[in-house]
Amino acid sequence: MKLKAALLASVLALTAVPGLTWAQTAMPDPLDDRSVKRLDKMEKVVRELRAIVFQGRDTGKPVVVQPAETDAQIAAMSERMRDLEQTLTKLNGQNESLTHDLDVARQANDSQKARADALDQRLAALEKRLADQEAAAAAAATAATPSVPLAGAAPTDPAAAFKSARQLLLDGDYGGAEQAFGGYVAAFPDSAKTPEARYWLGETQFVREAYSDAAGNYLGAIRGWPQTSWAPDAVVKLSRSLVALKKPADACKALDELSKRYPKAPPAVVSKATATRVQAKCAS
Repeated sequence: MKLKAALLASVLALTAVPGLTWAQTAMPDPLDDRSVKRLDKMEKVVRELRAIVFQGRDTGKPVVVQPAETDAQIAAMSERMRDLEQTLTKLNGQNESLTHDLDVARQANDSQKARADALDQRLAALEKRLADQEAAAAAAATAATPSVPLAGAAPTDPAAAFKSARQLLLDGDYGGAEQAFGGYVAAFPDSAKTPEARYWLGETQFVREAYSDAAGNYLGAIRGWPQTSWAPDAVVKLSRSLVALKKPADACKALDELSKRYPKAPPAVVSKATATRVQAKCAS
């Protein structure tokens, strides 16, 4: 206590000395710029911690703490930008590759189209050549058979017309014989030879499997059941034509008439009739 009193007295004595004054020296600011920044940062952290505490208390849910600094976010954004740039570069490369492939495909398509056009032109040329050759062959055939009556030109001599048509048939020219016999039937419908001409006309048509036309001419030939050497064969050929036309019942009726009208038909004709009955499934 005595020591404290002595110190206090000394201080008072110093302050009471006349003319003695304290030096007015400026004291340095303890809060320089770095300290201010650190203080601000600490205050910010405190505010964020307080907000986190109150958020957890008020909501009762887990709190996701977001960093106060943006350096990590900036780094993440920079990384994403680099990824986007790499992706864009890759897409540009793919786009260039696709453009190249498209150009190649377009060139190939143009080449194929040109080849197709060339083939079409060649085909058209070949078709024209074939048509010209067929026309020339038809003209040559017409010139080589002057005895065949021209279409629309009616013969004037029935005997000569029949003989000419019969010769064409014997020569194996069924097309010419058909035309000649058809012209004879049209020019001389009332001739005594017309039924026979219809029979031979039916023969030319039967050979080329024109069964409907053949059946009509065979039927016209045997109308009245003429007693001729060719009539029984005409009945059998009529029946065979009807079978080919899927008319078996009519074929069976014609074969029934054969045995009635021509009981003395040649054995070859009878044999053909029997075979035709089997084909038509006629009742025995």
